[in-house]
Amino acid sequence: MAEAALSDQSRVSRWLTLFTSLRQPKTGYMLIFGFASGLPYALLLGTLYAWLTDAEVDVETMGVFSLIGLAYAFKFLWSPALDRVDVPLLRRLGKRKQWIVTAQLLLGGILVILSTLNPLNSLGWFSLLAGIGAFASATQDVVIDAWRVDVADDKATIDILSTVYQMGYRIAALVGGALALFMAERTGWPAVYATMGGILLAVGFLGLFAPDAQRSEQAVSDERENLLTLREPGQLHPRIRAWALGAVGLLWGWALVTVLVFMVRSLNSDPDLRPDSTAFVSQMGPLIVVATVVIPALIAGWLERLRKKGRYVLDESVPSRGGFDTALDHGYRALILPLAEIIGRLRWAAVLVIALVLTYRITDAIWGSFAYPFYLGELEYTKDEVAVASKFFGVGALLVGLALGGALLTIIGRMTTLTLGALIAALTNLLYADLAIGGARMQAASDMIGFTWLTGLFGADDRLSKLMLTIGMENIAVGVAGAAFVAYLSSIVAKGYSAVQYALLSSLTLLVGTLGRPALGQMIEEQGYYDVFILTTLIGLFAVVLCLVEWIRQTRLGKDAGVVAPEAAAQPAE
Repeated sequence: MAEAALSDQSRVSRWLTLFTSLRQPKTGYMLIFGFASGLPYALLLGTLYAWLTDAEVDVETMGVFSLIGLAYAFKFLWSPALDRVDVPLLRRLGKRKQWIVTAQLLLGGILVILSTLNPLNSLGWFSLLAGIGAFASATQDVVIDAWRVDVADDKATIDILSTVYQMGYRIAALVGGALALFMAERTGWPAVYATMGGILLAVGFLGLFAPDAQRSEQAVSDERENLLTLREPGQLHPRIRAWALGAVGLLWGWALVTVLVFMVRSLNSDPDLRPDSTAFVSQMGPLIVVATVVIPALIAGWLERLRKKGRYVLDESVPSRGGFDTALDHGYRALILPLAEIIGRLRWAAVLVIALVLTYRITDAIWGSFAYPFYLGELEYTKDEVAVASKFFGVGALLVGLALGGALLTIIGRMTTLTLGALIAALTNLLYADLAIGGARMQAASDMIGFTWLTGLFGADDRLSKLMLTIGMENIAVGVAGAAFVAYLSSIVAKGYSAVQYALLSSLTLLVGTLGRPALGQMIEEQGYYDVFILTTLIGLFAVVLCLVEWIRQTRLGKDAGVVAPEAAAQPAE
């Protein structure tokens, strides 16, 4: 009886904590910031392609245009600087808020300016503004994540704030997706983007009154002590660390410049004179992956080997002289040390892990930018139909997939779910291949299972029913794969570097898919969608093979690749 009473008290206490958290101003601002984080992503990397389709921009150009998504893949590069650099004249707003408000006002202005441009006639300016917007959006994401951690307390807990953030993000996905499509059908795209820009400008103004995210003196002291450990005996000499950081920085810088030059040449040239996208991806794509992933990993592994062997290490403590020394220590700790740790721990297995991370989500990552051109341009659905099928029904199916993935992680284990997720995510591309040649099989399947009859009760015709069924099955598969992948990434990172390593690995999932979009766009122009869906299916099956190999590796090591904690499975996948 006493235990039951204690349990009831604990349950009441948790409910009281929840209600107290929801009443905090921080929680309200977290909802607003979550919305502000999700809206630009939906508008710049999703809905914008519906506008480009209506403007009759060719699919290959859209593939090149989608390279702006690399801003999200490389956001970990400049995230350390956001802790150290202040926005001129805005320092008083707070360490985090100065960047949040700046990004939101910049994004609002960019969306308003985009609404005044014709994407077909002003594609160069259009892509430049969208690229700056993607950079600002990625920056905002980094700082909002830090703000959430900094402002959390006993009343507005980190768990509540994280949940509220996801709510705001999902609401923004519906507003920037479904609502934008409904509005565009009635008012046109310029009105949509002007309205969305106005919303973000209003959010930026509201952000001025958000609570400051001041870092505690203890946190600052702990960070200072962590940096000083890099200059203690047994650590690598600062000159070696500076060389390594400089080399990695040059490699990442070369990759970004190479992609930017290709984008500028492609988007500002006559279509007949533009660089060959397939040639760029086949020739430069592997080099970019080598420069941004392989060589930095080798450098990190070499540094870890030097440290363990005691070569080029300090015999005595070396004081930091501030300025360059502090920047070096911060950059090394944020970018190189987490990579060195994971390479040193996994050793040669890191090759397999990185290959799996690069390819696991490639099927949906590479195809996502061409969804609207496919639905609106190729299949000629209306914007209202796409909004209903893709955003309302599709989001519901995605949530079902996430829940199913969480359940499977608990029931059949992590590696089984990871492999199953990769397989079904790849095979659902065959459903789209059928739509590309008329959709007779999907229509027959919809009729046979009664889905056509069910959706007909809500006013959907046969044609819309097969699109909804296809999108629903794909989103369920993506949800299962996403839940499994989050759990897998969480299992590989080390506790001391979990945030940075997770951010780095999750960023890599976007790299190959984003780089492959220009070539995929050219392939669509030349061969049509059917061949593309067959290709993306085969690419997805490669990830299945890597999952099987990783499964075998973990089994041989005797690791628990089976059941995982439900809380790990429940994390949402982007």
